[in-house]
Order: sequence, then C-alpha cells, then structure tokens
Amino acid sequence: MQSVFGKLLFSPENRGIIGDIGVNGIVYDMIVLGSGPAGLAAAIAARGRDKSVLVIGNRWQDSPLAKAERVDNYPGLPGRTGLELLEEFYRHAQSAGAEFVVGKALSLLAWEGFSITVGSQVYRGKALILAPGVVRAAKYPGEAEYLGRGVSYCATCDGMLYRGRPVAVVGLAPDAPQEANYLHSLGCQVVYVSPWQPQGLDGAIPYVKAGKLAVKGEQTVTGLEADGALLPCAGVFILRKAVAPTDLLPTLETEAGVIKVDRKMASSIPGVFAAGDCTGGPLQVSKAVGEGHVAALSACEYLDK
Repeated sequence: MQSVFGKLLFSPENRGIIGDIGVNGIVYDMIVLGSGPAGLAAAIAARGRDKSVLVIGNRWQDSPLAKAERVDNYPGLPGRTGLELLEEFYRHAQSAGAEFVVGKALSLLAWEGFSITVGSQVYRGKALILAPGVVRAAKYPGEAEYLGRGVSYCATCDGMLYRGRPVAVVGLAPDAPQEANYLHSLGCQVVYVSPWQPQGLDGAIPYVKAGKLAVKGEQTVTGLEADGALLPCAGVFILRKAVAPTDLLPTLETEAGVIKVDRKMASSIPGVFAAGDCTGGPLQVSKAVGEGHVAALSACEYLDK
C-alpha cells in the first residue's frame, strides 16, 4: 500500500484496505464534501432525486457566509444575514433527508466508488461532489516536494509508519494537539510546532513556537526548519483546518488555481463533480447554489447510467 500524506492513491492494490468497508456497511449514493451553500444545495437536489446523501464538512455555522451581515442579492430572500440563509439551507437539506457528519476529510480512496476517512471512521459513496469553498493555505517550502516521502496530513492514516521515530506536528487547526497526542500514544517522538500556544497538548510533548517553516530532506524528510532552527525528524504532519481537494485527489485537474469543470460541473475524474467557490468566481451565494444543483443532477445522471 502506498500511503501519501494522509490519502490513499487510486490503485487496485489498495482495494480491501478501506474500499470494502464503511460505517455500518452503508454505501451512500453521493458524498458531498462541504457544508456551505453549494454543498447544501447539492444535497437538496440529490434528495429530490431520491439519492442517499452524506454531507461531510465543518459546522454550517462556520461557513464564511455566516459572517455576512446582510445579503440583498439572493432571489426571494432579500435582507437576510448570511447566518439566516445558511440556517434555511441547512434545515431544508436536513428535512429532505440528507445526513451530516461534522469533521475534516483526511484521506480519500477512489476505487469502486469513493472511501473517505474522517477521524477514525470511513464513509463510502458511489459519487463525490466537492464543495469545500476556497481552501486558502500556501504550502511551505519543501512541502509539495516531500509529499508521500515524509510529509503527511493525517496522523490517523500514517502515524503507525513513524512509530518509535521522531516526527514534527505543525499545528494549524484546533484539533491538531489531539492529533499530536495520538501520535505520542503510538510511540512517536513528537515535537509540536505552531505560531499559537496549543490547548490540550500532552505535557510530555515539547512545544516550539514558530511561524516560518520549511521541510528539509534528501530522498525523504530529514527535518523541519522552524524560524531558522532545524528540528531533525523523519516525518512532518501538517495539520490545517482543511485539506485541499487537490491534496486528496492529486490527479484532479485545476486551472488558474481552481478545480476545472465542464458545464455539468464534472471534473477530470469520473464520478467527481465540483461546485461553488472551489470552481472560481464570482464568489456569490446564488452562483454556489446553482452550481450545487447542477453538480448533484449531473451526479444523479452519472449514477443512473
């Protein structure tokens, strides 16, 4: 098995690792990654075609739209706050029968459908809609170069590979200290690196405050440079609030930094569709909702072939 920074690549030899299991054996018709306007609209449209849908994402209240004090250009609902719109969308999707899991997609296996790891759980679906919004995170020097050669985004997926070895955890997400604690419990020699003081970090794990980082290595990772100081390690776990779709799906085609789709919101990977801000501007609620509907209907068409 080839494990790459918290994701499993598309290859038949990976079948059976997570491809034949799911929570309670359930295989959803459709999994939607993202709980903003595009993801919720996709869920509503899919349920309208009687497809089983699981939405994976942050709490809907955490969508960037929730910060909008007033939205005047959404048809039929003028003058609502962003939070009010999101609540309407969520309640509609919930009443339509969509299911929800709050969490971050850590890994994705594309083989006979899609298997997505969230925490310690694996969820399976026959089609996938990407609606994560815009994942704004510049990569560190050396991060892309050493993906799969010491850089990981998933402690649960790759932790055992580093048992008894030194690793650095770059904590950029609220749950990063818990992930570091998990690696420590496996027997990894963990150092926690972050610009912010961690909450809930095991006292046995050293903390290094640093913001300017670079991954160093030769054939594989040999260290993490933190504000000019080199921390020797065999692995670097970079734990952000969200994992970019192109990190979960490395063969996904992009154009000008956004997911490339056709008029049916189909991506370059069969069975994978995208909608909302991740496909580019304008970054408008109505555009996201419309694309979410189109993506879901296209996914239904794909499933019904």
